[in-house]
Parts: sequence; structure tokens; C-alpha cells
Amino acid sequence: MQAFATDACVPISRLADCVLESKADADAVGLIAPIVGHVGDGNFHLTVLFDPKVPEERAKAEALATRVSLRAIAMGGTCTGEHGIGVHKLEALVAEHGEAVELMQTIKRALDPRNIMNPGKTVPP
Repeated sequence: MQAFATDACVPISRLADCVLESKADADAVGLIAPIVGHVGDGNFHLTVLFDPKVPEERAKAEALATRVSLRAIAMGGTCTGEHGIGVHKLEALVAEHGEAVELMQTIKRALDPRNIMNPGKTVPP
């Protein structure tokens, strides 16, 4: 087995809904994904387990993580509370912030004109 962690953050008023829906989602696709969190701030984490020898399981795990991010955004939250965007949440960042991503890209180019700091991560190219 292999695992990766993902997180999301929602308003406290939506926390139970988001956690329960995320758990049901993991169960529906047949993945083990324990959920933990320091939920006083609306942040929760999933550790998604999958068999790396089964490409379909990896695909299910990644799709689950994407749905958790988009679910949190739809509930007025954010795709990440603390794990960051990296490469796996670039699409969620665009879904969450829309046109503001263009400003983020402009700032990134101004601070890193040679694109040597985390190229392809955190801000979509």
C-alpha cells in the first residue's frame, strides 16, 4: 500500500457536511481514507490509501482528492488549509480563485523571472 495526504478547509458550519460527504465518497469508490483534523478551524485531512501496482486505484485516489477540494470550495471553503497547492491542486486553485490566478502568475514572474523557484508548482504556468 501507498498513501498520500490531502486537506481541505471549510467554514465550521459546513464541516460536518464536508467530512461526511468526503467519507461517503471514499467508501463509494472503495478506498480507505482515514480522516483526521484540527477541526476547530475547519481544516481536515485525508490519508488516501491505494495499491501502487493497480493504476486504477491511483486514479481513484487522485480523483477523490480532487473532489474533496472542489467540494470544500463549493461549501465556501478552500482547497487547502495548510498543505499548499503543489502540483496536484493547480486546477482547484483556478476553480477557487478564477481571474485572481492571473495576478498570482504576474507576481510570480516578477519575483522569479527565470522560473527557478518551484517551477510548475503552487501557481499554474
